[in-house]
Amino acid sequence: MNLGVGETRSYAKTLIELASRKKELKHALFAGDLELILFPPGISIYIAYTELKSTSVAIGAQNVHWEPKGAYTGEISVPMIVEAGCRYALVGHSERRHVFGETIDMTSKKLAACIEGGVTPMLCIGETETERKQGLTEKVLFEQFEGAFGNKIVPTGNIYIAYEPVWAIGTGNTATPDDAESACRFVREKIAERFDAETSRKARILYGGSVNPENAEELLSQNNVDGVLVGGASLKPDAFLSIASSAIR
Repeated sequence: MNLGVGETRSYAKTLIELASRKKELKHALFAGDLELILFPPGISIYIAYTELKSTSVAIGAQNVHWEPKGAYTGEISVPMIVEAGCRYALVGHSERRHVFGETIDMTSKKLAACIEGGVTPMLCIGETETERKQGLTEKVLFEQFEGAFGNKIVPTGNIYIAYEPVWAIGTGNTATPDDAESACRFVREKIAERFDAETSRKARILYGGSVNPENAEELLSQNNVDGVLVGGASLKPDAFLSIASSAIR
């Protein structure tokens, strides 16, 4: 819940200006070698889209409702975010689960609504500190992954999953590169089992949890970490682009 309309407009202009100065980053973005997605708050989605539509930066929503319309005061539907310029949506973010009580069933319905509505969902999964200490990381990841996709949901494009250990979000406690790799590898294996080897190979698996310019490169060097879901560091365009530059291989 950061950056209103005016702040988002300034952010987008600064992002474009800074990116234009980084030759390698600019080339990677326009060549399609790097995916850069911004997830602004709902009120700022359209302004982010209009300011960045001339670039290759994509826009996503932080949350959606599973119904296309109706008496759901305060919610935003998939058709609404599509009209505002979104191509992606976060689904099952840990704060939706742990702060707002989103259940696995609700996450599954949101994921299905995104796929049906032509939006690529980025499913967020991750364990709490207590679950980690109890050795339940893989069990929790499997339950959240399998519960979200259910028995009938089949992705229409690449699968995007963000492993975001709850204990690392906004705490400064980042998972070690080995821990991130282990969890992301486990997720890739589950995708292969749930769908097939080709779907697993093409899946985009990200790590999220106190990512910053200092640790991004080492995290991104892991074989099964395809990208990062950036939190607080993304609020500063220069830091965000520094992290993005770390993804260029």
